[in-house]
Amino acid sequence: MTAHLVKRCTCLLREAASIAPAISRAGRLRLARVAPRTVTSSTASRSPHSPGPLTELLEKVPVFTPYPEREEVDLLIEKATRPEQLLALPQGVPCLHPNQVALIVIQLSRLLAEKPKDKASVTQDGRFLQLLNLVSSQISSVWHGTLVKLLRSLYSLALPKTSKELQSVEQEVRWRMRRLKYKQLAFLAETSTAYMQEWDSQELLAELIVHLERRWAEIEDGRTVVAIMMKMGHLSEPLMNRLEDKHVLNKSQDITLPHLCNVVQAFAHLNFHPEEEDRFFSLVHEKLASGLANLSPALQVDVVWALCVLGQVQEAELRAVLHPSFHAQFLGCVSPKEKNTFQKLLHINTTAHLEHPEYTGPLLPALTSVPGPTAPDKKVTPLQKELQGTLKELLGSADKGCFAVTTQYGWALDAEVLLDTEGQFLPLRDFVAPHLAQPAGSQSLPPGAKRLAFLRWEFSNFSSRSKDLLGRFLLARRHILAAGFLVIDVPYYEWLELKSEWQKGAYLKDKMRKAVAADLAK
Repeated sequence: MTAHLVKRCTCLLREAASIAPAISRAGRLRLARVAPRTVTSSTASRSPHSPGPLTELLEKVPVFTPYPEREEVDLLIEKATRPEQLLALPQGVPCLHPNQVALIVIQLSRLLAEKPKDKASVTQDGRFLQLLNLVSSQISSVWHGTLVKLLRSLYSLALPKTSKELQSVEQEVRWRMRRLKYKQLAFLAETSTAYMQEWDSQELLAELIVHLERRWAEIEDGRTVVAIMMKMGHLSEPLMNRLEDKHVLNKSQDITLPHLCNVVQAFAHLNFHPEEEDRFFSLVHEKLASGLANLSPALQVDVVWALCVLGQVQEAELRAVLHPSFHAQFLGCVSPKEKNTFQKLLHINTTAHLEHPEYTGPLLPALTSVPGPTAPDKKVTPLQKELQGTLKELLGSADKGCFAVTTQYGWALDAEVLLDTEGQFLPLRDFVAPHLAQPAGSQSLPPGAKRLAFLRWEFSNFSSRSKDLLGRFLLARRHILAAGFLVIDVPYYEWLELKSEWQKGAYLKDKMRKAVAADLAK
C-alpha cells in the first residue's frame, strides 16, 4: 500500500516538473518546500529497485503553489488608463493566469465607470467577450478577493441577466461562500446588494444574508458594522439585531476609547446616525471628557472632525484641538499625513466659526500665516472638464467666473459666479471676497446680488451605488451654505443624462434659476 502511494506521488511530481516550463510562461511561481513527513509501514521494505522514502523525494523536488509572483503584466493592468490597453494585453501576453484575466476585467470596469460612453462599444468588442469566456472557463483558479471584485465589476458593466459568464461567477461565489473571509462577505454586501436585487439574483443574496447572520461575530471594525447595517439591515431583522449587539451601548463599561473613536469615524464616513443617537453620543462625550487628551494628536483631530461631520461636536472638544498649544505642532507641516490632519483642523475651525455662533474661541490664526488647504487634484476628471467648458460658454467673459477656487474654509469650489437681481453675471474680481484663502476685492456686493458656488459630485463621493453623499462631502456642502453661498450641485448621475452641449447649458441655467428662486422664497 505504502509502496503504491510512493509510486503515485513520484509520478505526480514528475508531471509537475514536466509542465513547469509551460507554467513559467504564465507566471514565475513561488517555490515552496513541504515539511518532511516520514511514511512507515510494517509491510513496506526498501530494495535497490524501489523508490527512496517519500521524505527524500519531497525534499529534493520543489512543489509549486498556485499563487504567481507579481509580474510586469500586473503592473501594466494597474497602470492602464484606456480600455484599449487592457483589451490588447492577451495578444501581447498569451499565457495569462486566470486571476490576471479577472483583474483585466475589473480594471476595465473601473475605467468605464469614468467613461460610460465607451461601455457599449467595449462590452461588445470581440476581445472583451473572449476575456469573459476565458475567465469563466477557469473561474475556479481565480483568488477569493479577486472573485468578489470580479462579480461587482460584471454587475457594473451591466451584463445581461442571462449572461452565462455572469451566472458562472455568481455560482462560484455561492460555492465558495463558506471559505470567504468576513471582510469579503462585507465587500459583497456593501458593493453588490443593490445589483443582486436589480438582477434578481435572489438565491445569491439569500445565501449572503445567511452567512452574514451566522458569522457576525467575526466583524473586527466599526466601519464594517455600519456598512452592513446600511446595506443589509433592512433585508434581515436578525442580522440587524446581531449588529446592534456588536452600535457598543450594551458594552459601554468595557469599550475602550480608541475603539469608540473608530466607530464614530466609521459613522462619519458614511454619515450614519444610530437609532439611539442621543444615548450613543452621550456615551461618546462622556468618554472624551476624561480621555481626549490621552489620545494621539492625530486621533484627537480625527474624532473631533468626525463629530463635526455628524453635527455632534461640543464646545469643549472644539476648544481642545483649536487651542494654540495643540494646533501649533501642525503648523508648517510637510508630510501628507500631517497635511491631511491640518486640513481637518481647518474644517473644525470652520465648524466653530460658521455653525457655532456661541463659540468664543480660540480659533486658528489668520490663514496668511498658516498653510492653506490642499490644492485641488491635478487630475482633471471628464465631469470637471465638461462642467468648466459649459460654464465658460455661459459666462461669455473670463472675468465673470472663477474656477478651482480655494477657500479659507478648507474646501475648494469647482466654480464661483455672482448674479445681480436681474440674473446677469457680474465681474467677480471687482467685489469683496472674504471667503478666499487670500481675501481680495474692494467693492461691496450690490444689493440683492447672489454668490453661487458650483460643486460637482463624482461617483466616488457617494456611498456605494447610492445617491447619498459620504460624510466628508456633506460637511463641505454644509460649510459652503453656511458661508452665504447658494450651492449648485452637479452630481455625476444627472450630468451623464445630458447628451448635447445645449442640454448641459440649459441644465446649469435651470439649476441657477431654481437656487435663486428657492432663496428668495425663504
